[in-house]
Formats: sequence, structure tokens, C-alpha cells
Amino acid sequence: MRHYALLGALLTSLAGGSGAQTALPIPHFEGQVIYQVMPDRFFDGNPANNQGVNRDDPRAWHGGDLPGLTQKLAYIQKLGATAVWLTPVYQQQATNSFGTAGYHGYWPADFRNVDPHFGTLADFGTFVKAAQGAGMRVVLDQVINHYGYEAAAVRLRKDWFNTQAQCDATQNKDVDCPLSGLPDLRQSNPQVRDLLLGNANFWREQGVNAFRYDAIKHVERPFLTDLLAADRRAGTWTLGEWFGADTGTVADWQKAGFDSLFLFSLQDAMKASVMGEGSLEAVRSVLTRQDELPRPGEVALFLDNHDVPRFAQGSLFEDVGQERTRYGLRALMTLRGVPVIWQGTEIAMRGGADPDNRRDMRFENQWTPAEHAVFDATQAAIAARRASPALSNGSQTLLKTPDSVSGQLLLFTRELNGQTVLAAWHSGNNRRTYSLKLSTLGVKWAALAATPSLFAGQDAKVSVSGGYLHVSLPARDAAAFRVQ
Repeated sequence: MRHYALLGALLTSLAGGSGAQTALPIPHFEGQVIYQVMPDRFFDGNPANNQGVNRDDPRAWHGGDLPGLTQKLAYIQKLGATAVWLTPVYQQQATNSFGTAGYHGYWPADFRNVDPHFGTLADFGTFVKAAQGAGMRVVLDQVINHYGYEAAAVRLRKDWFNTQAQCDATQNKDVDCPLSGLPDLRQSNPQVRDLLLGNANFWREQGVNAFRYDAIKHVERPFLTDLLAADRRAGTWTLGEWFGADTGTVADWQKAGFDSLFLFSLQDAMKASVMGEGSLEAVRSVLTRQDELPRPGEVALFLDNHDVPRFAQGSLFEDVGQERTRYGLRALMTLRGVPVIWQGTEIAMRGGADPDNRRDMRFENQWTPAEHAVFDATQAAIAARRASPALSNGSQTLLKTPDSVSGQLLLFTRELNGQTVLAAWHSGNNRRTYSLKLSTLGVKWAALAATPSLFAGQDAKVSVSGGYLHVSLPARDAAAFRVQ
């Protein structure tokens, strides 16, 4: 869904301010690799704060906390991620709703305090200092649409929330009605506006570099105008979540002032094409729309997250899920944008719908050999991406593969400062060598001796001779090659 008039007003408001505002530098995350963490399900660093923990109940607190995340920063660094995104660490409502605790962080009661299950505000500061000292950026989830069901503010500040009568009367149900029944904030209320803008300032003061804004589809647009303008002035990178967003939606919101949105349509296509048995045409169809994006290098790319089933769950068979997750992660590292890896995807963790997709993270001493292999492949692909300016920051151009192979072979280039990397995705069920005319592909490359993939540990090769590109690829995998 697109709201052209509203988004146009947002864009005009953001772009039409003072010259000083329009001259502000735009925050960038292109070249970064984000690792997403749900602290309660990551690592328990302080058993003393484990009140009400029951690890046998997938809807209860499990004991992960900020001290545990700080202890495991070395693991995230080892993987190769350059930024950490934390789901909310706010103090949550004290009681359960629908048999579920606020372990996930999205039922806030106090936006400017850390929930005791996660630790203290000082623990958050220790984490931020450690992460940034290690050269990593910190992305914090921000809730701007609602309070928790049982938060005290719901009783004490009734004028802050949309009523059932307002919901019934409105034509904009997405914004003026509760999301999953959560108490729906009226951002047009000056007190609510000031509270939420103040929340952003508060967490910036704690050292946060970027915000991931939850459920922006359900938030009043005039408030988003103010919020994004304040973030831009502060140099804070902004990542919006519009569930199900396609390229057009991402483009509209980038024009409206967000630096990034999650490209759900690409995630859907990769789930069908890479994990499933589908043709790569679904992925190609999404990538052909790249030119619609004002800032294609900032778009958030992902295989799964805490709101959707695990990518590896797409196969009934664990070994197939592992092989295809490795394929998906390698493919992700060839694309233009900002890859986001949900904790555990780097070892092909399984899990269905919420809360099964939020199983406790497991680390090296708990892994199977197959999980070690997926991690090693992910680590190598991230290292190759970070070592290559073209893969990290280059332009992206689709190549014209013949119709006879386009369903199982996707080729595109990443180029920057004279360096060209060829990305090749192969969905065939058997190893195959393709020989394709350079003129058909639309490129003019000099002769090239057999060259291995940039991804360590992968048996894939490319060469150029006699006006042909020869590329040898294993079954169901993605590779990257330096061709110029």
C-alpha cells in the first residue's frame, strides 16, 4: 500500500526547511553488516537477574541480558558483523499478557529505563562502550506506536491513546486503531509527541548510533516528519519497519526521509527461489526495480528475523535447510544494500512462527559439524564482502542471461572505481558449467584465466576466453568472482 499524498507531504516538509537543514550530511550504513540480537534469547551473563525465568516455556523470560551480550561481542566480531541491532531493552510491563512475558521488548512500560531482566542502564552503557570500542555501531529498536497492554500509562494517561470510538470513526484503520490490540498512541497529542522525541534523544545520549523504528505503517505521518527531521539533524541513521514492504514502498519512504527500510519482497523471493524449488525469476523481478530506490545501497536485506519463520524452516529436512541457508547467506553477501543477520541464522537455526523462531542462541561448543560448516561459510562470505570495495559499496547491474537458463542462473555485476565483481546465483540441483557469449550478457571483458570464487572454501570458478564467459558452479549456491 502506498500513501502518495501523505508521503509527498512528508518529503516536502523534510526537504523544504531551512538551507542549513537540507545541507545536513546524510547518515550512511552502506558497507555495514548488521547482526540482530534479541537479548533475552542470546546469552545469560548475570544469573542474579533471572526473576521468573523458565527456559522450558517459549513465551517466558529465558535469562539473556546485556552483560551476556557484552560477553559475546567477540563472537559477533568473529562472524564479521560491523553493527549490532538490539530489540528493545525498555522496562516492560510487569505482568504477562496472553500467557506471554515481555521478553521481546515490544510491550514497554518505561521507555527510558532498562528492564531488570536485561540489567541496568549502566549495563547498557558498558555494552555500548565495548561495542563502539571494538569498532561496531549500535542500532537500537524504538517503539513509537504503542505501550504494553498493562503499562501504567494506559490507565493514568488515557488521553494519550486512541479510543475505540476514534478507531470506529476513522478511515485510516492502520494508524488510528490498535495493532494486535496494543494501546495505540496518538502522536498528535503534544505530550505524546514530546515524549517520543525525547525518548530518541535519551537513547542517543546513551551512545546509540542508529534506530530501527517498529511498525511505522501504524504511526501518524506528521509525527514521523518531526522524528525523521530530528534524527537527520542528530546524524542518526534510521531503519523503518513496514511489514511486507516492496521496492515501491521502500522508495517512497526513503524519499520521505528514512535512510532505510527492510525489503520484504526480496526476502519473499529468496525464500521461494533459494530455499524453495522456485525459479530465480522471482529474485530477478525484485532486483530489476533497483533504479526506483533513491538510496539502493542503504536498503536492509535479510533472510529472516524475529517476526517470520526461520529461513532454514523452509525445508522439512534439516540438512537441506542448512545447505540452502548457506546458499542464501552467500547470496545475501553479493547484493547491494545492508545485510541483516538474525541471531542463529549463521548456523541455520530452525524455528516456525513466533515464538518458535526465537529459540535460545547456541554457541560453538553446542554446534553440530554441519552448523560449524554453515558458520564458516557465512564468516568467509562476510569477510570477502568487507574486503571488496565493489561488493561492499559498488553499483549493481543485472546481466542478460539467456531465457533457457534464466530460471536457474542469475548473474549481476558489482562495480566501483574500476573494480568489477561478478555475482552468480545457481539454483540447479547439480553442478554445472555455463558458457555464455559476452555480447549476449552485455559486457566486454578481457581474457581471464580460471579464477576461484572470492568466498573461501567454495569450489566455483570463472574464466573468459574467445568471447565467452565460462562459469562453473556447484548446485544451489551463490559465488562472487573478481573479473576486472
